[in-house]
Amino acid sequence: MLLESYLQDTWAAPKTTDASVADVHDAVTGESVCRVSSAGLDLEAAFDHARRAGGQALRVLTFHQRADLVDAVAAAVRARREELYALSTRAGATLADARHDVDGGIRVLRDYAIRARTELPDAPHLLEGPAERLARGEDFLGVHLVTPSPGLMLQVNAFNFPVWAPLEKLAQALLAGLPSVIKPATPTAYLTEHLVRIITDAGVLPPGSLQLVVGSVRPALGLLAEQDILSFTGSAATAQTLRTHPNLVARSVRFNAEADSVNAIVLAPDVTPGTPLFEAFVREVVTEMTVKAGQKCTAIRRVLVPREHEAATLDAVASELAGVTIGNPAAEGVRMGAVVSLAQRDDVRRAVRRIAESGRLVHGDPDKVRVVDADPQRGAFLDTLLISADPDAAAPHEVEPFGPAATVLAYRDTAHAMDLVARGRGSLAATAVGDDLAWTTAFVREAAPWHGRLHLMDSANMTQTTGHGSPLPALRHGGPGRAGGGSEMAGTRGVLDLMQRTALQASPRLLDTLRTK
Repeated sequence: MLLESYLQDTWAAPKTTDASVADVHDAVTGESVCRVSSAGLDLEAAFDHARRAGGQALRVLTFHQRADLVDAVAAAVRARREELYALSTRAGATLADARHDVDGGIRVLRDYAIRARTELPDAPHLLEGPAERLARGEDFLGVHLVTPSPGLMLQVNAFNFPVWAPLEKLAQALLAGLPSVIKPATPTAYLTEHLVRIITDAGVLPPGSLQLVVGSVRPALGLLAEQDILSFTGSAATAQTLRTHPNLVARSVRFNAEADSVNAIVLAPDVTPGTPLFEAFVREVVTEMTVKAGQKCTAIRRVLVPREHEAATLDAVASELAGVTIGNPAAEGVRMGAVVSLAQRDDVRRAVRRIAESGRLVHGDPDKVRVVDADPQRGAFLDTLLISADPDAAAPHEVEPFGPAATVLAYRDTAHAMDLVARGRGSLAATAVGDDLAWTTAFVREAAPWHGRLHLMDSANMTQTTGHGSPLPALRHGGPGRAGGGSEMAGTRGVLDLMQRTALQASPRLLDTLRTK
């Protein structure tokens, strides 16, 4: 099956040659799922249609009317979410994994629709804050006006969240008055394609406000203009390449990157093995290693523990991992499925071997795994892989095995722990586990500049936490340095960040008119 793109409100097949086509395989069986190409597609016309038709239709709507569109998309996806669950098994996802992706995307849509109605005016634009008096009198004031940009958002998404990622970005873009052109990652493009079919079948969005390009969009980077936004999720290496694209630099195209990172969890010195908080810490590590087979940009890669608790940590985590059943995600009792492809399996193997050079594998074998109801050679299966490594070696802080793998690093003292966390050179998230308020406060002060989000777990909140790896629509998702330096979600602040903020100097009479029109 050759996947189609959705351009100018029509499904279009590429004009392919064998050299331009990528084959996509079932992560569990190895069978062919689809073929992907963007050859011969008129992306210039698609971008023009987005700006001309989609953008104009969205910009005249108020924030509340745009919220109605977001709600309608959520309802359309929810009505057919079972189809997405079923299709997700082909990407190696269990039902629980699929719900993280599909239901998570629906929840983000609904959250944004509610926030827009309660936090933003029923107007196409926003005047921020109280006016500043700019002269001796009161007839010359200053304020900031936030308006929709007459451009588009090009979404370039990663393979691990083919539903949540486009929906999360679409929610903000619609509220900001921006049409979206979605470019899914090839290994799970068939899931995003089905998602877009669900939305377009529902007919809930204005023409031109949503388009889909299946296959490469590299030539389209030269088509982006000053009012456009390139929103990227993926590897740090690809983000670096995109950031320096000549057209993006020359035209100051806004570029937002959410990249990979070697996220950490840190066990505070006051937490001892055998306590409920220590057990919650172990569960958090195992959850982050096994949900979506560890294929999350927020997953825990480094497990920092006091040296005196290293052995107990390794034993406890390995014991929990031993009970994880791996195999066909559709089979009863399977807790972890396959990674997305054989190529991804090989990437994880290489990363684990490199980290293990400075230590040892404590649990799992990168080359062998027992699976339920599947062929371990044809499917992209991996064992859960726990490594113990020298904390001062470079690899554990530089290499990310994007799969079911984590490395335990024993720190000498608090200063050593803080230094190790920072060696990740910027991460999306870090968790600290402890009840010692003085220690946690010091951790926050040291770690905050290196992270987009800090998750602080103690005995009071350990039964209520949403978890280390769960970004929330009300809070910023992104991180500094290696993590890309970008920001997604962040509530309505994230919507306004996609718009143009202009300083107005005017009379109160004009400003009052703008507030009511």
